[in-house]
Amino acid sequence: MTNRQHQKTSSTISTLKDLAKFVNYSLMESLHSDPDATIDGEDRAPRQVFSGHYVPVKPTPITDPEYVVHSKTFFAELGFTDSLATSSDFVRMFSGDLSQVPESMRKIGWATGYALSIYGTEYIQQCPFKTGNGYGDGRAISVLEAVINGQRWEMQLKGAGRTPYCRGADGRAVLRSSIREFLAQEHMHALGVPTSRSLSLYVSKTEKVNRPWYSDGSHSEDPDMLISEAVAISTRVAPSFIRVGQLELFARRARRNEHPKAMQELEMIVLHLIDREYADVIDRQLTTPEKVLMLAREFRSRLTSLIANWIRVGFCQGNFNSDNCAVGGFTLDYGPFGFCDVFNAHYQPWTGGGYHFSFMNQPSAAQKNFDMFCSALRPLLVSYQNDLQELDEIQRAFSSVMQTKMHTMWAAKLGLSSLQTASHKALCNELRIELETLMMQTPIDYTIFFRELSSIPRDIGPLKKSFYNNAAQGADAKERDKRWEEWLEKWKMLINSCYDANVTSAQSMDEISIAMKLVNPKYILREWFLVPAYQQATAGDHALIRELQEVMTQPYAEQSKDVEDKFYRLKPLEFFDVGGLSHLSCSS
Repeated sequence: MTNRQHQKTSSTISTLKDLAKFVNYSLMESLHSDPDATIDGEDRAPRQVFSGHYVPVKPTPITDPEYVVHSKTFFAELGFTDSLATSSDFVRMFSGDLSQVPESMRKIGWATGYALSIYGTEYIQQCPFKTGNGYGDGRAISVLEAVINGQRWEMQLKGAGRTPYCRGADGRAVLRSSIREFLAQEHMHALGVPTSRSLSLYVSKTEKVNRPWYSDGSHSEDPDMLISEAVAISTRVAPSFIRVGQLELFARRARRNEHPKAMQELEMIVLHLIDREYADVIDRQLTTPEKVLMLAREFRSRLTSLIANWIRVGFCQGNFNSDNCAVGGFTLDYGPFGFCDVFNAHYQPWTGGGYHFSFMNQPSAAQKNFDMFCSALRPLLVSYQNDLQELDEIQRAFSSVMQTKMHTMWAAKLGLSSLQTASHKALCNELRIELETLMMQTPIDYTIFFRELSSIPRDIGPLKKSFYNNAAQGADAKERDKRWEEWLEKWKMLINSCYDANVTSAQSMDEISIAMKLVNPKYILREWFLVPAYQQATAGDHALIRELQEVMTQPYAEQSKDVEDKFYRLKPLEFFDVGGLSHLSCSS
């Protein structure tokens, strides 16, 4: 059933019973359960799952849950009252205890399996059975689907305990990583970047687990000690959590004819995905091949736009495997992510990520995921040679579509969106390439530079706020400043040459400045803001979390001088190359 078929509501949801009126478990009702699953959901030991789209699993509640934070913005969008976040039944459910949910809600959640591809290469070694049948949601358990105001949302507990896919781990998330993800999701939404959303976050007052992490001031690449951390459960929300890796899993089974329903299950998950994520653009009356081709085009459009947005705001996902690539075309799975402080094309926050997932290589990483996505669709088109050829053409065009989106993004960041002629566009590209070189050589703070540029300064004085070696003196500094002045002059000449001559220069510049400030944020969620927030939260002080939530959900706004002094500044030199601040492992 599509979202459009549900009646919209503007009702206020102030209790769990109110929320229960909107439940609709489309995945569990329309797809296949693992035939080897238990009926009661007590299914937490690592095992192979050979077929089915999901495994029914009961979450493992955290003990003595305590409220940390909820997204006031998202609550308001959903029609939830703020008081709901601290009500006993809501806390109970979203800290993992489904035993007392209202009658229309299910007391068992679900986990899903998926395959893994890393930069276009299939892997099965991460599965403990070396078969690929034990890889999937190891600690993420979905507990609810609801259609609210015509939009379907799936609510998933992260850190909700072991599932058959846990690979021997404890299935828990710790407060540190949960705070990072909670704040990042809502920040990305405020930045205008498609993303999963944050609903709520609860921490256990008594339950702890050991995790590898960095000692204070450590310059080690990998964690150098074990620390005991409080466990937490955050609820992330999206229209669905279907990943490229999920489609890959069913396609692998279909290609190998691993069980009698393998091809049927692949088609079912693809059609379910279309209903969940693309019902507004893909007509249900079309044939499956027609739907598949439209899906490929639409996902290509969303994915390329997503990556351009990531680079626009300085975001690096860090670990963009196919299992971390949502087929809805939004940001999913905030593990080793980071936002650029110093611009570096090869910026990579994850110690295990390497160049292939670095900041400016994300378009290539996305193309590898799109290749795996197209490969997963091919079994559905084997009897339709013309459609297979068309799918190949859609796949081949990814790089040109990506390039167009990147050019559009850079033009917007540079205030050159009104460029009309081919020569103007070529000059814009030359300026951008020259700028990239200058940014690497200086070096500069990515966010501060573009925000200061958005004011269209008369000289490079304001831009030097973004220079990390601004105190430099002598001939080298003079030469650097000269190159920047020359670049700034070329940039302003290009702006003047392509704007409407009938508009006064002052008006033109004001309009361009306003437009630039809408795409170049003033505030980003830097890792060195997050560290004290989760450190203080460990001691029970949640004030900085809430302050960051307030500031980072208004990233384009001119906020108070106190906020600017605190959050609009260069990364302190003592934080460079420090584990957990400049780089981190996947441990969470």
